[in-house]
Amino acid sequence: MEVLHEEMPFDLDFHPSSALVVTSLITGELCMFRYGPESQPERLFSVKAHEESCRAVRFVDSGKVILSGSADCSVLASDVETGKAIARLEDAHENGINRLICLTETTIATGDDEGCIKVWDTRERSCCNIFHVHEDYISDMTYVADSNQILATSGDGTLSVKNLRRNKVKSQSEFSEDELLSLVVMKNGKKVVCGTPSGALLLYSWGYFKDCSDRFLGHTQSVDTMLKLDEETLISGAADGVIRLVGILPNRIIQPLAEHSEYPIEALALSNDKKYLGSLSHDKMLKLWDLQELLNGPQAVNGGEHAESGCDDSDDDSDDDGMDVDMAPTSSKGSRRKNVGKDQSSSRPGSDFFADL
Repeated sequence: MEVLHEEMPFDLDFHPSSALVVTSLITGELCMFRYGPESQPERLFSVKAHEESCRAVRFVDSGKVILSGSADCSVLASDVETGKAIARLEDAHENGINRLICLTETTIATGDDEGCIKVWDTRERSCCNIFHVHEDYISDMTYVADSNQILATSGDGTLSVKNLRRNKVKSQSEFSEDELLSLVVMKNGKKVVCGTPSGALLLYSWGYFKDCSDRFLGHTQSVDTMLKLDEETLISGAADGVIRLVGILPNRIIQPLAEHSEYPIEALALSNDKKYLGSLSHDKMLKLWDLQELLNGPQAVNGGEHAESGCDDSDDDSDDDGMDVDMAPTSSKGSRRKNVGKDQSSSRPGSDFFADL
């Protein structure tokens, strides 16, 4: 199943319970589609949500509300049935918003072009945490619920871990040679995998974030987006337009799943029932793939795609005693940093953004 947008889409998200998928476009529009197993996606609405590019979109409030973040620095809450604006926070960040993720039923996090991460409490209707730890754009974020921590990657080449319970930056990696573009947490929380422009996947052991523990050179081009399928496997989207199934420890390309196009994969998402994989690319196309059909496809392993260890190639269980190790944020290139590992908590009341939710 596929549908062509008029302009390039940046992000997508599946509804948590219904057969709906939303996309956000470079023009600031939100597009809602209903999909089914025997028909092409049906466009339900397309609305102008932001003045500038809409880079991130997520369903919240059990799927009743769509939240979107934009390069115009605003966060918008829209009605899921009509697309009409419910509430808008005009100046959520001082710089364009690049990432938006849901943490809990009542909290979200946003990251901007200058490395600032903010946590929003929908009950208090305000910003409750601000972290200034990165010096370049926030490329990806994920939430670890068990320990109440946010992990983030940045264009400055570092991975950071923010502890929301203690309201502090728990640790930060040294600068890598590459930007870090995407991340997933694997192996029951023991490994963090980051994608890079060179195509290498950097593996960090939990509790030891100073430097990577493994470096997997299985991709030939930039790994822009990744999805965790289970604790041992992930789905990657690369700049060559190919979607791959990747095994972690042992590190290997298990099989190419699909080729979206010859253009870079912009975003990937799984439907709530994991029946469909959604992909976006620079060809302006949203494609919905039957995940089981992809996984049951030819078991073709790309030739010459091997794991190369950057630091050690030991098994993933060697570091599980370090799950709670705290490390001060460090840097091997301190002159590049604007903020030396300090997080800041907002001391002023936040805008009444969620008053109408």
